[in-house]
Amino acid sequence: MCSFDNVRHHILLDKVAERVNDAQIMRLLKLILKVGGKKGVPQGGVISPLLSNIYLNEVDKMLERAKEVTRNGRYTYIEYSRFADDLVILVDGFSKWNWLVDAANKRLLEELEKLDVQLNREKSKLVDLTRGETFSFLGFDFRRAKTRRGKLGVLVTPRMKARTALLSRLKEVFRRFRSQPLDRIVAEINPILRGWVNYFRIGNSSQCFGYVKDWVERKIRRHLMRARKRSGFGWNRWSRAWLYKTFGLFNNYKVIRYQA
Repeated sequence: MCSFDNVRHHILLDKVAERVNDAQIMRLLKLILKVGGKKGVPQGGVISPLLSNIYLNEVDKMLERAKEVTRNGRYTYIEYSRFADDLVILVDGFSKWNWLVDAANKRLLEELEKLDVQLNREKSKLVDLTRGETFSFLGFDFRRAKTRRGKLGVLVTPRMKARTALLSRLKEVFRRFRSQPLDRIVAEINPILRGWVNYFRIGNSSQCFGYVKDWVERKIRRHLMRARKRSGFGWNRWSRAWLYKTFGLFNNYKVIRYQA
């Protein structure tokens, strides 16, 4: 997986842009980016994904050519996925394609050098899934594992770091609204849960979702018991169904199986 240091620049747009069509604007942006080459764009900037897509478009073209050159009918032996400045290149695991790993890495470095972009060595690595190694991309961990049918496949799960960040955010809501009615807390945490689950529901996320759901339910129960100046979680006092029905707590943790 590769991550790039972007290009720092400042673009001033005024009413003159209204007289320039989209194609001209794209060419203008590319020129500005190539002039500013070695400076690096602030990570997380609002415009950073757009600028990365424009600047790294040549890398996409190079990888598309590599796919076509090595293609055998409907079979491809190199694939890639890029979002902004995060890039993953995948090569077929058979030993006959080992040369393609080295070739792809060499071509990538050559293309980045042309663009005056520095590879982030600390965040970039070469992994072998067939040896039990893993890599992370866009909040997911990827590893090789056997499916329920006993076949080898790729297990895609939310990163522990992503789950920890979610629970920390929810914990802060419970802390801030500790003295508030439960429906106020539910109104705060439901959008957070919905957004997080919707993002991760395309992976093998059932186990992670189960953990999150149980964690939230325990916090809800503890809040109710604390309001009654009691200890414990009220397992015998309130059923799970009653909690979700009465307070409208988010409950859609269904995983969607991704179809390529």
